[in-house]
Amino acid sequence: IGLDPLCGRLHSEPVTTQHYVVASDGGLKDVFGYIKEIPGGQTYTPAADAKTPELDQEKCLYTPYVSGVMVNQPFIIKNSDPLMHNVHATPKVEGNKEFNVGQPVKGMEYKASFAKREVLLRFKCDVHAWMFAYVGVMDHPWFAVTNEKGEYKLPPDLPPGEYTLVALHRKAGESTQKITVADGDKKAVNFTMEVPK
Repeated sequence: IGLDPLCGRLHSEPVTTQHYVVASDGGLKDVFGYIKEIPGGQTYTPAADAKTPELDQEKCLYTPYVSGVMVNQPFIIKNSDPLMHNVHATPKVEGNKEFNVGQPVKGMEYKASFAKREVLLRFKCDVHAWMFAYVGVMDHPWFAVTNEKGEYKLPPDLPPGEYTLVALHRKAGESTQKITVADGDKKAVNFTMEVPK
C-alpha cells in the first residue's frame, strides 16, 4: 500500500496481507463454507427481503475479502475512497462474463451479477496490484464465510437429507465432511485446516 502515497495516508499502521487471518484461539477467517450439492434440481432465488450484497473498495482494500452471492443475484461494487480504483472481475467459468470498470470518483457504484456457479470468483484492481477479493457464486443459499473468530452459520431450512459440507480457504485448501440433516436439525460442524507457521 505504501507504493501509492494516497493509499498509504489512509492507514495509520502498516497493512498486512489477508491470506491468513487467525484468531488467538486458532479460528481462521475468510473460509468459504457451503453445501456442495442440493439434490432435486430445484431452482433457488434470494429471499425477497434479502439485503443487496456489497463489495466495497475502502482504504485501498476490497471489503469483504471473501463473500458470497447467489447466481443472478445483483450486488453492488462501490468505491469509498477519494481516489481512482477499477473493478476487474476475472471469472473462469464459461457463462460468467469478465468486466473491467473504472471508478475514479468516491461514491461510484456498479451493479453486477453472474449467471453460473463459481467458487471462488476473483476480483482485482488493476490500479493497485495488492487489491483482491473473492466471491463465491452459488446456485443455492446454503453458504457462509467465517468471521474473525473462525465461526460461520449457514442459513436455516436446509431440506432433510445427506450432504457434503465444504470448507474452502484460498491458501489453506479445502476440507469436506458428510452430514445428515433431519427436519428441524441444528448441527455444529467443525473443520481443522493447516495454516503455515
